[in-house]
Order: sequence, then structure tokens, then C-alpha cells
Amino acid sequence: MVDGCALRPGGEGTWIGREMRQAYARLWRLGRAHSLEIWDGDRLVGGLYGVAVGACFTGESMFHRATDASKVAPVDLVTRWAEAGGAFIDVQLPTPHLTSLGAEEMGGTGSSTGWKR
Repeated sequence: MVDGCALRPGGEGTWIGREMRQAYARLWRLGRAHSLEIWDGDRLVGGLYGVAVGACFTGESMFHRATDASKVAPVDLVTRWAEAGGAFIDVQLPTPHLTSLGAEEMGGTGSSTGWKR
């Protein structure tokens, strides 16, 4: 999943380097990092990953290789996280894509964007 997010269309660079991949692998082994993957048969077509701490999930990155895969992943995450007792999903930036899916900018100092139960 992290590798999928690290690849950008047109071969553009990304902030997800070797050290970041290693850090997320360690967080996954510790049970803190999680991914939600969208598959079309045996082909990974999209998904997202992030870190869970208490009732908060912080989405770090997402990608898609098929139309609407980047919509399915966060919508499914909202449902799964609420069912697991989660209260907030932080998606960091209020992009038009995420706000079209229901993410809202949260006010206050150090405001963030996400879904709140």
C-alpha cells in the first residue's frame, strides 16, 4: 500500500522515501498503521493507509489506479472506523476530492480536515 501511494503519475517525486516506508512497516508491526485496499480481482487498484491512536485515525496517503477507487477507500474507512468505535478520521488537507466525500474542515488552532462521529 505504501509503495502504491509513493508512485505518482508521470513519475513525479514523493515524500514517501525509504525511511518513511521503514517507519510505516514498524508502525504496522506495532499494530498502529493500517491500510484499506481496493482490489479488482488480483489487481490492487487503490487504497489508503494511516495511523490509529485511540479513537483517531490519521490518513497519511491514498492512491488509485482505477476510476473511483480513491472514493471507495475513504468512504469504506468511515464506515469501518465508526463500527470499530473510532470517533475521528483526520485527512489533513481540505481537498475538493475529500470534501466532496463528506470530509469537513474542523476549526480551531491547528485545524484539520476529516470526518467526525
